[in-house]
Amino acid sequence: MRKHEILRKRELISLLFSGGKSARGDFLRIVYASLKSENRLHDGVPALLLFTAGKKKISSAVRRNKVKRMMREAYRLERSSLACDARYDKDGETGRKLCIAFIYMSRRKNFPGLGAFRDEIRELMASLPPA
Repeated sequence: MRKHEILRKRELISLLFSGGKSARGDFLRIVYASLKSENRLHDGVPALLLFTAGKKKISSAVRRNKVKRMMREAYRLERSSLACDARYDKDGETGRKLCIAFIYMSRRKNFPGLGAFRDEIRELMASLPPA
């Protein structure tokens, strides 16, 4: 994933969580919203992404980072087969971008494998309503 695909601005993140819609799977939650992005670096990027795993859910930083790496890899592998690129590319004249946050929600000791993350992300992205 390239640097300009990552959602970093504090204002956009707070807007995403305050006004975004969400869907929940077995162990992931997705929060999404179409937000105004002034930065022209995001041209050609289908969505701005945020991957997070809370400290209360996974206390070990090593395990949190591993879960986030697995989520990023699962998204990268599933990105080409997803239809969100065509449905949500609104960057043209309006300057709006789809912002998506993937949140790990499970409290289990053993977290799922890469295949389970891929299936979960595929299902959650398919459940997004058309733009």
